[in-house]
Amino acid sequence: MTLPPTRRVIGPVARAGERTARPRVSFEFFPPKTPAMEETLWQAITRLAPLDPAFVSVTYGAGGSTRERTHRTVKRILDETSLKPAAHLTCVGASREEVDEVIREYWETGVRHIVSLRGDPPPSEGGIGGVYVPRADGYANATELTKAIRGISPFEVLVGVYPEKHPESPSIEHDIDVLKQKVDAGATLGISQFFFDLDVFLRYVDKVRAAGITIPIVPGIMPVTNFNGLKKMSAACGTGIPGWLANLFEGLDDDAETRRLIACSVATEMCAKLQEQGFEDFHFYTLNRADLVYAICRVLGVRENPTAATEAAA
Repeated sequence: MTLPPTRRVIGPVARAGERTARPRVSFEFFPPKTPAMEETLWQAITRLAPLDPAFVSVTYGAGGSTRERTHRTVKRILDETSLKPAAHLTCVGASREEVDEVIREYWETGVRHIVSLRGDPPPSEGGIGGVYVPRADGYANATELTKAIRGISPFEVLVGVYPEKHPESPSIEHDIDVLKQKVDAGATLGISQFFFDLDVFLRYVDKVRAAGITIPIVPGIMPVTNFNGLKKMSAACGTGIPGWLANLFEGLDDDAETRRLIACSVATEMCAKLQEQGFEDFHFYTLNRADLVYAICRVLGVRENPTAATEAAA
């Protein structure tokens, strides 16, 4: 009697656990508003720093509303950790001379990565979703800002990319043309807006490559724990929410623990599937929380660097 061959049915998460290659990860934080929020942020940084990320980015509020807090956070990361901060910088609310001064200060303090963004209008002009009007004496967009950054010092310049197109863009093709302009201006890496439809992201990357753009495109991953908050963020940035994701969170408004477990499961499977498509870089929007991101990184094969762990504990 001949027995059938043994079947081996495993999913993408299990296959990720079998991999030996270590992907590169990076984390995004936002500057805290209060002492309590500062403590939460530094708990997250202390937890994630031993994973030895390629860089950590620090956001810049609408209209430059967090400018000083962003600068303070970046400086503290430089002073107290071995992490490489990537400071967000926008065109909003400052003249070209003022922005250039910030760029020079960053280089002098040891920052080598800048996330170049046009930025959102200030709250007085509608904030996120409002109509952007560039200052006459300021940089008009991220392309101009990128060129200025590279003209001052040889920073690594990171720019945003939008798999479902920028909310103000007429088409994906227009978005890709703008990305080409940013690359020509000196952009060295693209970080995607968060997304949940893998096919949409993969089609976008295919179009970017077909257009001759070769800089790395890093998928931006948002572990979702607050679905109502996600709906607001998605509406502002044009990210689609698949029906299956809404179904998973339905009825869980008062069950935070189950939401966390589902969020970790969804984000981990997304990353594992992206690994199988050849992606080895992941940028996590942490919302200043470490637990879910740490667990996802563990599944992907990112382990603590002993040296980084020692420095984080110091």
